[in-house]
Amino acid sequence: MQFRVSPKSLRDDVSEEQWQARVDLAAAHRLAYMHGFSEGIFNHLTLVVPGQSDRYYQIPFGTHWSEVTASTFMEVGIDDSEVKSGEGDVERSCYCIHAPIHKALPQAKAVFHTHMPYASALTRLEDPRIKEIGQTEVGLSEAIAYDDEYAGPAMDPAEGARLARVIGNKSVLFMANHGITTTGTTVADAYDKLYYIERAAQVQIYAMWTGQRLKQLPTPVVEKTKRDYRDDHLYKGPTPSQRHFAALKRILDRKEPDYAT
Repeated sequence: MQFRVSPKSLRDDVSEEQWQARVDLAAAHRLAYMHGFSEGIFNHLTLVVPGQSDRYYQIPFGTHWSEVTASTFMEVGIDDSEVKSGEGDVERSCYCIHAPIHKALPQAKAVFHTHMPYASALTRLEDPRIKEIGQTEVGLSEAIAYDDEYAGPAMDPAEGARLARVIGNKSVLFMANHGITTTGTTVADAYDKLYYIERAAQVQIYAMWTGQRLKQLPTPVVEKTKRDYRDDHLYKGPTPSQRHFAALKRILDRKEPDYAT
């Protein structure tokens, strides 16, 4: 989905790059709802405004993910939580988690935080680690950081700054007794991680439900699989995550085309 004609009151005021960013972020919200990743009106998917490193897109508090469109987003100041563009209330925990991560990690243009059920279930375990029991799990393992502390809801930006330090150069965070956060340079990158982490967690939980011991892959296979996942020479043009997200948007084009308005 490329950008479409939108209400002139907004479309004429933003660049084509900014409008496409809004379309992609709206798609991510709709897809997350479709995939069962959302939780009521909470959880947060944010993106730094292209060309405006001091602000990010956030939906007004009270908006359900199933109704998000490209025109929905506010632009929120990273340093002051003020609404720079758009209207609505800034959900406090979103600001306190996302703004410090956007600020501290230049690669975290997109920051997606959810309480999606299978991955969040793992965060409730004494050992929440994704096990190296299949190729998807192994391929994701190097991207995951684990936070073993939970001190209550994030209502102070200091908590977001702490989480940024835990994430470091990783792109997935398992938040103890809480949920998951993924980061990416693009919406496609962050959503692709979100999707596959939930799938890996779901498969692991299903395997654990059998009561049998999990079958760890041999070390040589694990190392080869990690190398293969890091090797991107097999494809020219769009990355696998970009191709995946484009395919998901084609589904939305057929089912819910209004997200791009």
